[in-house]
Amino acid sequence: MYPFLSFIFGTIIGSFCNVVVYRLHAGDSPARGRSYCPHCKHTLSSADLVPVLSFIALRGKCRYCRKPISWQYPLVETAMGLIALLVVRQFGLSIVSFVGIVLGAFLFIMFVYDQKYQLILDRISVPAMAVALLFSLLLHRSFLSILLGGILGAGLFFAQYVLSKGRWIGGGDIRLGGVLGLALGWPLTAVALVIAYLSGAAAALVLILSRKSSMSSMIPFGTFLSLATFITVLWGNGILQWYLHGGFFDWVVNTLLRSYNP
Repeated sequence: MYPFLSFIFGTIIGSFCNVVVYRLHAGDSPARGRSYCPHCKHTLSSADLVPVLSFIALRGKCRYCRKPISWQYPLVETAMGLIALLVVRQFGLSIVSFVGIVLGAFLFIMFVYDQKYQLILDRISVPAMAVALLFSLLLHRSFLSILLGGILGAGLFFAQYVLSKGRWIGGGDIRLGGVLGLALGWPLTAVALVIAYLSGAAAALVLILSRKSSMSSMIPFGTFLSLATFITVLWGNGILQWYLHGGFFDWVVNTLLRSYNP
């Protein structure tokens, strides 16, 4: 039952993530007032707020005004359910898992918000730093590891911000880099940064080749930082060990040999 209950708990958190994203952009308080339809503003009943199932039962339309409900809602709820499931599978039923799920929620809110509005809000990133620090402490990471991770994560983007005078990245990326570093420590921060840059470059290349973007277009890098952080939380140690113990180099050598010996 634990995987099932973890998934259900995650979908509930995901539903709240949707509320936070919408209300922060609308200028409302995420913690006050009942949920309402973004189109007709009608207050929603409990039956309208069951994660994923309400969307299916209502066939993707508001019960009151029949306007379409964004697919963002069930997708975020489902994704957050999977995040909770993966975290519990990795760390078991523990306080580490609970804090890890909360950290995942913060990362997912920043992921969605940056993807939609190309902005990372201090109201999310600053408390996320505290959760990230608590997560590392619960995993018994050393103070030096956490400090080096935070310096690398935030410092790298601060340097880019200064060098470009704010043209390459925004201040939100600096704070998200701090979240990344505090959550992972050294050397996992380096692993997450490599994943973020590689995935960001791959996505940008796909958009350019499909002519949906150009070289001068803005790419919401916070989405890739958030995703890379979560991937590294779950599998960073395995990725690092694979790299350090020759797996990466063996792959490169074998690829080169095959290219010369078809």
